[in-house]
Amino acid sequence: MDKEALKNMSDAVIEGDTDALVAVINDVVNDADPLQLIQEGMMPGLRKIGDMFSTGEIFLPEMLMAAEAFQEGMKIIEPKLLASGQKMESPGTIVFGTVMTDIHEIGKNIVITLMKTHGFNVIDLGANVSPTTFVDEAEKANADVIAMSSLMTTTMTYQKDVIDYLREKGLRDKYIVLVGGGPVDAEWAEQIGADGQSDSAVGAIEITKKLISSKKGGSR
Repeated sequence: MDKEALKNMSDAVIEGDTDALVAVINDVVNDADPLQLIQEGMMPGLRKIGDMFSTGEIFLPEMLMAAEAFQEGMKIIEPKLLASGQKMESPGTIVFGTVMTDIHEIGKNIVITLMKTHGFNVIDLGANVSPTTFVDEAEKANADVIAMSSLMTTTMTYQKDVIDYLREKGLRDKYIVLVGGGPVDAEWAEQIGADGQSDSAVGAIEITKKLISSKKGGSR
């Protein structure tokens, strides 16, 4: 595989240049290993942009442009990947939503974008998500993590409702449960029996990695 093409793909992701990325992919996709295009072409650029965001070198618009370019690239490569029978390695699958009666999504979307830059498979449930939907979608996706955002003190209790529903269904130990949002702190997370909480998007990534690694290593 042409190393220059892989570098050009990475650079295009970093620059959020969808047109340039698509052009490079179209030039090579029929003769290249699709998994290599993702793992050695686009992913390094996405990881770099995530690191730059976490250190304050860039801001949300640049990160979102990079994520959009990556997604457009995936639309071209993914059919080739499926046809080849290969699969992308992912550290874990996360279902992520804003709890019932809360329609705020900006914070959630930032965390989801960063999670994707670290290779996680993230299923965005959107806003105003009921406890049953969180659990049903986690079951359907065979998820590792249920992540819940709440931006108002009046909606925080719905995070507890999701955990209570998991217990009711005998599924609590099956999932790592993460909570976040403006009014959510470590004390609240402990009180409702969540596994983790973070005040920042970058912190959420570290906690997620640690908890998934611990779970897959056999300790919880």
